[in-house]
Order: sequence, then C-alpha cells, then structure tokens
Amino acid sequence: MRKSPLTLVMFLLIGGLLGGILGETLRMLAPDEGRIQKLFTTALTPGIKPPLTIDLILLTLTFGFTMKLNLLAFLGILLGMYLYKQV
Repeated sequence: MRKSPLTLVMFLLIGGLLGGILGETLRMLAPDEGRIQKLFTTALTPGIKPPLTIDLILLTLTFGFTMKLNLLAFLGILLGMYLYKQV
C-alpha cells in the first residue's frame, strides 16, 4: 500500500495538536512551579519574530509563523510518526 505525504503531515499535525493540548491541560492542573509542570510544559517557540513585512507600494506582504513545542507536543509528533508507519 502506498502512503501519501499528505497522510504523514496529517498524522504529525494531529499528534502535535493532541500533545500540545495535553501539555496545556497539564500546565493548568499541575501545581504552580512544580517539577512536573516545568518538565512537561516548558515550551520552545521557534519562529519569525517580528514577522517579515515586504511593502511593494501596491501590495504589502507579511510572512511569519511561530510554533510552540513542549515535551508532550514533541512526543505526540513522535507517536504520529510511529502510527503512520503502522498504517
């Protein structure tokens, strides 16, 4: 069976989203400044800050993105990769 790249992207996005949601839920439920909260909810936010803006007089283009990756989002992405291989 041939797997499409779109299916892989969907598995990775869904895994990352579910992990991110779980991480944010854990952040709200865990005790403030506890070890569990620091371990699972410390986020890495790579991206373009501030967004790149190109002014062409007639048209202004703005490019930018930011990702918020915590440990559980990363584990969700890895789980998505594993499940993609199993399907």
